[in-house]
Amino acid sequence: MSQPVQYITNDKGEKTGVVLQLSDYEQLMEDLHDLAMIAERKDEKSISHEVFLKELREDGILQD
Repeated sequence: MSQPVQYITNDKGEKTGVVLQLSDYEQLMEDLHDLAMIAERKDEKSISHEVFLKELREDGILQD
């Protein structure tokens, strides 16, 4: 995190919120999205690197 985190507290001194730099918030949201994608794909069958490259070439995404 680029700056220290600031907390918002209630009258009892209990933390009720947090203030983050926008860049820190955006990074956290990107990390959360990445983790969600990993969880969503955890049961997908894996393929070899060679098969992956072959598919990319067939789809025109990768050229030799």
